[in-house]
Amino acid sequence: MGSMFRSEEVALVQLFLPTAAAYTCVSQLGELGLVEFRDLNASVSAFQRRFVVDVRRCEELEKTFTFLQAEVRRAGLALPLPEGVLLAPPPRDLLRIQEESDRLAQELRDVRGNQQALRAQLHQLQLHSAVLSQGHGHGPQLAATHTDMPLERTPLLQAPGGPHQDLRVNFVAGAVEPHKAAALERLLWRACRGFLIASFRETEQQLEDPVTGEPATWTTFLISYWGEQIGQKIRKITDCFHCHVFPFAEQEEARLGALQQLQQQSHELQEVLGETERFLSQVLGRVQKLLPPWQVQIRKMKAVYLALNQCSVSTTHKCLIAEAWCATRDLPTVQQALQDSSSEAGVSAVVHRIPCRDMPPTLVRTNRFTASFQGIVDAYGVGRYQEVNPAPYTIITFPFLFAVMFGDVGHGLLMFLFALAMVLAENRPAVKTAQNEIWRTFFGGRYLLLLMGLFSVYTGFIYNECFSRATAIFPSGWSVAAMANQSGWSDTFLAEHPLLTLDPNVTGVFLGPYPFGIDPVWSLAVNHLSFLNSFKMKMSVILGVTHMTFGVVLGVFNHMHFGQWHRLLLETVPELVFLLALFGYLVFLIVYKWLRFTAADAASAPSVLLHFINMFLFSRSATNRPLFPGQEVVQSVLVVLALAMVPILLLGTPLFLRQQHRRHARRRQLDEDKTGLLDASVSVSSQGLDEEKAECPGDREEAEFVASEVFMHQAIHTIEFCLGCISNTASYLRLWALSLAHAQLSEVLWAMVMRVGLGLSDEMGVVAVVLVPIFAAFAVMTVAILLVMEGLSAFLHALRLHWVEFQNKFYAGTGYKLSPFTFAVEDAEHP
Repeated sequence: MGSMFRSEEVALVQLFLPTAAAYTCVSQLGELGLVEFRDLNASVSAFQRRFVVDVRRCEELEKTFTFLQAEVRRAGLALPLPEGVLLAPPPRDLLRIQEESDRLAQELRDVRGNQQALRAQLHQLQLHSAVLSQGHGHGPQLAATHTDMPLERTPLLQAPGGPHQDLRVNFVAGAVEPHKAAALERLLWRACRGFLIASFRETEQQLEDPVTGEPATWTTFLISYWGEQIGQKIRKITDCFHCHVFPFAEQEEARLGALQQLQQQSHELQEVLGETERFLSQVLGRVQKLLPPWQVQIRKMKAVYLALNQCSVSTTHKCLIAEAWCATRDLPTVQQALQDSSSEAGVSAVVHRIPCRDMPPTLVRTNRFTASFQGIVDAYGVGRYQEVNPAPYTIITFPFLFAVMFGDVGHGLLMFLFALAMVLAENRPAVKTAQNEIWRTFFGGRYLLLLMGLFSVYTGFIYNECFSRATAIFPSGWSVAAMANQSGWSDTFLAEHPLLTLDPNVTGVFLGPYPFGIDPVWSLAVNHLSFLNSFKMKMSVILGVTHMTFGVVLGVFNHMHFGQWHRLLLETVPELVFLLALFGYLVFLIVYKWLRFTAADAASAPSVLLHFINMFLFSRSATNRPLFPGQEVVQSVLVVLALAMVPILLLGTPLFLRQQHRRHARRRQLDEDKTGLLDASVSVSSQGLDEEKAECPGDREEAEFVASEVFMHQAIHTIEFCLGCISNTASYLRLWALSLAHAQLSEVLWAMVMRVGLGLSDEMGVVAVVLVPIFAAFAVMTVAILLVMEGLSAFLHALRLHWVEFQNKFYAGTGYKLSPFTFAVEDAEHP
């Protein structure tokens, strides 16, 4: 079978890499992405490995790159994607990259520092200019601080030659942040007891903050006072509030001269700042050009050195020895790549397979289409080496089970078109590089959504539902005219009976089954919910039993591939008999009743559910007649047969393995008596183990046998299977429940939005105006509730049913993936 249906054959290889060409060889293997290195120095600390110094140098460079990238983003720029394929640089280029990156980082630090200093200086000049240019209404006039008159008519300014003519008025001017102005004013007034005159005003223009670069409004203040003690208090208070205090001349002419000088200094400083920013732009341009390829190259170099740290050194120190997992079909490619990489060293690298008893990793190659389905399977657990891969079957079963719960032509078509748009645009760079997490989730499962929408359209035609409305694609199989003609419905009868019954036993009323899907006449019937309940419940049971049986049958291919014929007879056959004797018989009863009884016998048709319950109770019901002669005997035999399979399933495999182990032990004892040798390899080969296939699961059973563990494992498997058959059959009824919930919710939305809205529009008489918001509301609720919420619910239930199918029946999920050493991840991580 191909790698799509079963994981590929993987071999353990040993690589002998010449010391001079080891870096080049590992770098080429990283470009290919075909091997997974094993750590041969697991007991050695990471700080004691051979290439730890080189790894540290790469990490120091990554720190420098992080600083450069932060500076680029701080400037509002973006790093472009590197062009072309970038190989890991030679080790001699590491020093050059380190020197250039350090020089760029130092230039950026210096330019940023100068820019910050110039901005801070310009900000101080602008604040000083704002303080001087603000009209606070003060002059250098003498202010009165106290008066003996308690009246408001007391003059504020004393006449020249008064008693305070020897006092000198001082000024404190500055700027403070607006949210601190009110507190500053209150504290000044309380601390100085009112012996000052303070004026606070906001600046007319916003000033750029030197740190954040955002425009901000400042509050300027001018305080006039006299007395040295008052001045000291004012300066201490302004310092506590981190105010910017500037000199303020008393004469108007001096202030105007200072203002002109400040404006001239600001102009000169802005020119210097502009030159600094232009130089900064040049440095950032060089960083934008050099940083993206450097990041990719250093990441690749670090990955190469980390891989080399997993290699061991030969005794002669002339080569490195590595062990790696590699797909068998990729061995020639790996050999050729190593020969080309080591040709310059004069000694070719050597690759050869070595035997190993460890279970190899699982390798399943995927493409754009199969990747999402393989991801669903791996979410349950990675399959063991060369187990049957359920992903190809999941491509059909998963979308179909989802569609059974989400069957609607309209909703499925919307989902299909959304997925189709993503598929058609998948090669656009803007779509592939989008960073939105929700979008990346949808985009990664675009092919899954495509099939889910397509299957939903198919099941929607089966259910005959399009946005919860039935469509009459074909003529109905029911005739109301024939019923009216033969029943003699009069006007009085119609007036007294609002509900009419169509009797299929009347000639001409039922003309035959609908060509495809459910007849649209059922959407008009009041008992359509009862009809759909019965139909979808039985359909869910049939699909569930078929799905579980398919999972058990797939286990046959595992047993045949690994040569475990005893499991085929002692596990698979009892499992099939147990499952089909009970639940396969239930499916038979459902199908037999559909085929055996017609509309004429509907009133006397027996109940399948009662028969199935009586089957386990070994009883019969007087009111529920048998479906066929000898039904009670058949049911009793099937129950006894199913119960007889339980001890076979529980004890068959452990007893067989125990007997096989004893037989091999006796054979080894006879060999020891004859030869007198005890060799572990001989004992292994005497059990028929192939050296090249020693890693296959199941072959170690003969080499190691612990009875308690085998019996316990088989007991857990038996209990899980038997109880799982019952509980999982009930779990498949969620197909019925979710399908009905989706249909009823669609009906509620239609009745709540469309009918109510159309009724209001008819009453108002403005149909054209009201229909637009009505349809808009219906569309929004359909997408938000049905497509998203119901779709997500159906998706999760489909996941659960596939866990029931694969995890419990044949898919152990105890393996581990092959994680090849590749640079593809390093390139993808680049922004």
